[in-house]
Amino acid sequence: MLNVGDPAPDIHVHTDSDEDFKLSQMKGKRVVLYFYPRADTPGCTVEACEFRDEIKAFGKKGAAVIGVSPDKPAAQAKFKEKYDLPFTLLADQDRVAAEAYGVYKEKNMYGKKVMGIERTTFVIGPDGKIEKIYHKVKTKGHAAAVLEGL
Repeated sequence: MLNVGDPAPDIHVHTDSDEDFKLSQMKGKRVVLYFYPRADTPGCTVEACEFRDEIKAFGKKGAAVIGVSPDKPAAQAKFKEKYDLPFTLLADQDRVAAEAYGVYKEKNMYGKKVMGIERTTFVIGPDGKIEKIYHKVKTKGHAAAVLEGL
């Protein structure tokens, strides 16, 4: 389990435009890395749109927003276009990023145990270390809470 102060695991996945992405390329910048279960579902849409609506405020605080889910790049691209999301979405199809960050967990869905992404946000400092972790995120108001925490 990752803790505040730990080095953020470097991840290598594809973006919504199917380009290679390495988190280490963001060193020197503050990054809000948020994990969500699935593109274009109700809760994930609320969360993404709230980050979209606050993107200028995140920029003023020197923070880049990046979303991560196990969707394919094409699904991420469709989600991004549909809701005019002005930030990168990562396609973690093999869940390597989710596992590196400890967010691929057993969840209880309607009384049934399933494996899935536990909605979690990490704030990573310019030095590549984790500054803050938001566990078991509730979508409504989350972007504002992260912004306030910066």
